[in-house]
Amino acid sequence: MNITEVRIRLVKADEGKLKGVASITIDDCFVIHDVKIIEGAEDYFIAMPSKKTPTGEFKDIVHPLNTETREHLRKIVLAEFEKAKKQADAQAV
Repeated sequence: MNITEVRIRLVKADEGKLKGVASITIDDCFVIHDVKIIEGAEDYFIAMPSKKTPTGEFKDIVHPLNTETREHLRKIVLAEFEKAKKQADAQAV
């Protein structure tokens, strides 16, 4: 699996714990939209796209099948998120 593009949309700081939303392109042929970047107690983490079930529970509609892939996605998305934050901070000055 080759992550060929990650697009980050930053969310305004006053929007709560949601800090950004990512779209991930895999092998230039498959896109996953709406990967959420969330501020946790100690660090940022990603949440895969999900939908609400009739019982009110949220279920991922796309997700990695193993820990290695989840960690790979997390590292790449959060690295791009940090770059986007730095660019936004530089433009604000």
